[in-house]
Amino acid sequence: MTTGSWAAPTYTEQLLYQARGDRTAVLDALGRTRLYVLLPRLHADAPGYTPPLPSHRDKGARRTVVPVLTEGMLPPWHPDWVFKQTTLDRLAAAWPYDRWWLAVNSDTPCAAALPARPSDRRAWQEAGARGGGPARLRLLTHSGEQLHGPVAHALALGAHLAVLNGLVWNRLGAQYEDYPTDVSRLRRPWAVHHRADFRDKVRTLIATRLVGRVPESVLEMRRRLTARLRHTPSEVQWTSMVTGAFERNDASAEELAEALEFVRRITQYEGRFRVDGLLPPDGRVDTLAAFDHGRAVNVVRLALGARYCDPQEAERSLLQVLEPARRAYGSWTDFSLGYLLARLIHFDEGDPEPMYQESVTIHRALTQDPSSPYRNIPWS
Repeated sequence: MTTGSWAAPTYTEQLLYQARGDRTAVLDALGRTRLYVLLPRLHADAPGYTPPLPSHRDKGARRTVVPVLTEGMLPPWHPDWVFKQTTLDRLAAAWPYDRWWLAVNSDTPCAAALPARPSDRRAWQEAGARGGGPARLRLLTHSGEQLHGPVAHALALGAHLAVLNGLVWNRLGAQYEDYPTDVSRLRRPWAVHHRADFRDKVRTLIATRLVGRVPESVLEMRRRLTARLRHTPSEVQWTSMVTGAFERNDASAEELAEALEFVRRITQYEGRFRVDGLLPPDGRVDTLAAFDHGRAVNVVRLALGARYCDPQEAERSLLQVLEPARRAYGSWTDFSLGYLLARLIHFDEGDPEPMYQESVTIHRALTQDPSSPYRNIPWS
């Protein structure tokens, strides 16, 4: 994103650059973004210890400032220095001294310096309330990071989760979300506590062992029936094949019922995809492998943020995901629909409508936005 002679890394920095001199516009931009505070990893790992806000003396301005960075301005990965995210309203609530200033992206074209008197901090909180905090469901690209080539392609496999959480999709850097969150998300739900766990989990996901044996088996049966019939079978034909196969294998009534429930739900969602223009009239989803491949990319990025690997190992791990994904699908659209369907049939408990609409929003952002990697990186 070129702004004058300066290329803003992300949309956030572009907004800050354009807002220079307009305090309200600066606060509006900051009120809907993540801010990052640098801290030693040793402090971040200390049980029960809450590090104070970092500060230093700005000799030129003759004041003490608390430095923070926006996501696009974070420095490269370092093993011993990490970042904790915060927001403008959280800073307002925890601010230690009225005479200190907030220094955002110091010494850059998108820098902002804000006084922090009580009235100023009330304005911070109002801006946070107006902005609603960091946005989710947005495609956020870093212009200075991976945009083309194999690593960018592999990172794009994990773009669904990046869009869902409003994070940059194409960066292998200082963090994924932030250090404490990256560590926490690896522990739960992934049960990853160290480097060996991380490597095992990535191998498991590349082999698509977590997406679900039963839904994959019923999809495989439909693929075979499609080849035999030379057209997509009806739900009745598919159900009959699944029932016969499970009965021949002496499956229990519960196992057969589970398989038929997946047939029903897959058929239902594919029908909605056709109505909503996501699938052509004769289209179908043949495998859910995309869900594990996309999550493998997420685990790699989390592990890099948690310092369970370095950037070189992270790149190697990402590239291991790439070829299995290419073999499983013929296009970005097919990959995205595989991810979409897997997410829906695994996590649509309760009212499925909000998750359906959220998932379709992500799919459309990735397949239709001109800036999306799915529109700019060839699939094969």
